Amino acid sequence: MTDSMGSRARTAAAKRQRLMTAAAQVVHRQGAERTTIADIAHAADVPVGNVYYYFKTKDDLVAAALAEHARQLELLTSRLEELDDPRERLKTLVEGWVSQRDLAARYGCPTGTLAAELDKRPEGGLDAEAGRVIRLLLDWAERQFRELGQPDPWDLALTLVGAYQGMSLLANALRDPDVMTRQGARLLDWLDSLPEAPAG
Repeated sequence: MTDSMGSRARTAAAKRQRLMTAAAQVVHRQGAERTTIADIAHAADVPVGNVYYYFKTKDDLVAAALAEHARQLELLTSRLEELDDPRERLKTLVEGWVSQRDLAARYGCPTGTLAAELDKRPEGGLDAEAGRVIRLLLDWAERQFRELGQPDPWDLALTLVGAYQGMSLLANALRDPDVMTRQGARLLDWLDSLPEAPAG
C-alpha cells in the first residue's frame, strides 16, 4: 500500500513538473494571453482534464511557468558556482545567453518578455512574480561582482542584466540573432576589462 502511494505521488510530481516545463516553453513562444490550457496540456502530453487537478486556472499555469524559470535559473547558477573564478562564472553566463541567440531572436528573453506582457494587465500580482525571477539573477550577479572585489557590485549587476535584456529585445525586434553574438562579445570584453581586486 505504501509503495503504491509513493509510486502515485512520484507519478503526480512528474506530471506536475512536465506541465510546469511545458507552461514555461509554450508561454515563452506564444505569450501568456494567447496560450490556452489545452496548448500546455498538449505540449506536456497530459489530457486537458487532468491539468485542472494540478492547476485550476490559466493564471496558475502562468505562475507555474515563472516558477519553472526560477528553477531553471537556480539550476544554471548552481552549475556556474562549480567554477572557481567569479569572472569565469559571469563570462560563462554570457556565453550561455549567446548560445540561445536563435531562440532570443524569435521570442525574446523568456522572463523579460513575460514580465513586460504581465505588466500591461489591469490586475496585478503575476508581474511582481516575474520581477522576483529577474531579481534572482540580479542578486546572483551582484554576488559575483562583489566576490571580484568590484566597487558598486549592484550597479554592475544592473549593467550586465540590463545589457542582456536589451540585446534580447533588439535581437527579437530585428529578428537578428547576430545582435546577441555581437553584444555578447562586447559583454565578454567588458568583463575581461574589469580590474582585479587588490590582494589582501
